[in-house]
Amino acid sequence: MNLTEYIEVVHNGNQFWFLEEVKDYGNQKRVLDTISIKKYLSGEHKVTQKVVENYNGKPYEQRVVMLQYGKLIVNLESSHLLKNPLTLVGKDNIITEMNKVYKKGKYDNTDFTLLTNLIKYGNAYEYVYVEDNVIKSKVINTENSYPVYNDENVMIAFVEYYETLNAEWYVVYTQDKVYKYSNVGREGMRLVKESKNLSGLPIHYHNIDELNYSYGKSDLHDFINIIDSMEDLLSKFSDSFYKFHNPIPVVIGQELKGNGINQNVVGGGLILDDNSDFKLVSNKLNHDAFETIYKTLKQELINIASIPSVSLNATDVSNLSETSMKILYQLADIKASINEKYLRDGLEQRFEKIIALLEKNGKNFSDEDEESLDIVFHYARPVNEKDVIENLVKLSEINAISKESVLDIAPYITNSKTELERIRVESGIVEE
Repeated sequence: MNLTEYIEVVHNGNQFWFLEEVKDYGNQKRVLDTISIKKYLSGEHKVTQKVVENYNGKPYEQRVVMLQYGKLIVNLESSHLLKNPLTLVGKDNIITEMNKVYKKGKYDNTDFTLLTNLIKYGNAYEYVYVEDNVIKSKVINTENSYPVYNDENVMIAFVEYYETLNAEWYVVYTQDKVYKYSNVGREGMRLVKESKNLSGLPIHYHNIDELNYSYGKSDLHDFINIIDSMEDLLSKFSDSFYKFHNPIPVVIGQELKGNGINQNVVGGGLILDDNSDFKLVSNKLNHDAFETIYKTLKQELINIASIPSVSLNATDVSNLSETSMKILYQLADIKASINEKYLRDGLEQRFEKIIALLEKNGKNFSDEDEESLDIVFHYARPVNEKDVIENLVKLSEINAISKESVLDIAPYITNSKTELERIRVESGIVEE
């Protein structure tokens, strides 16, 4: 089913079909979920919704302890995969052009933003375009994105909806055109701009949602309830020191009456009758039980979020071997490899669009060149750089690895191409 058929069947041929698409219940539910995640990351947690209660006849504002573990986990997960920019490998002619595009289009920042959105919301959207002869990418806000899928789960159009200048704006992407509609100026919905679409539809990055194969699911949904429990536990325990630990004086027996205590005596005291008693009664709290519950919740948070326990100071890292460090980061590496798969699916679509745009600009590549293009991710895992260098030297001595590959892997080299050229100049192989 193409777009024309979709509009006719689903929207009865309505000229402004995109208005109905945006208002669709499924789309609205997905967008509201994205906005709720945004609010959570900005600090609107369940624990902050506590109301003022009455205590001892006076208004009492309950203590709120907020833990921004959600934001921390997103940052750790993103940085573990893309703290070190990815490397493009392949034939020299295509890699040279792709590296130029990546540098001019600032694609390292784009990749990080896409991955962050993918982790936060389960979905991320990228539109490749050309501006001033420079290939760039626009990361479309997840809450503004409405991809249109047909009956075969193939994207046939894309709608970007947002509000500004007291008006509604709809950017409709089709395979060969981009239309912008708006009711700005209160003149009713109308077409305000039409332009060619050189790169096709936006790219939809998403992970797996067991209930919806077209969209992804936020990673935060897996452990927000654990963080809520930790915040609730800490808040109530903090309250206990101000409420339940406030001792109540209790006198048992008859207090003696008289002149009372000598005013010259420093301090004060009570004079009680024989067999009388005085004590301060307070609620007893089992701090060991609190500690056990809190540690259990924190450990489950670490397990489900697949982050290294050392990141939250839950493990002593003194005197650990390299192998032990790899074991500590095993879950994080597995999660990063899964995110890499989702990101790679979208990046391969991006490469196809960039190559098509380069060919329209006179750059020609063979099928062999295109097939050689690949991506290498560098996980931000602690490594013993001395061991890496020694292994590279041994491989180089037996001619089991090229000099260019050595420079790609070496921990102190950031640009292997530039470094290789410098080595050639210093060796007299090429003139400076």
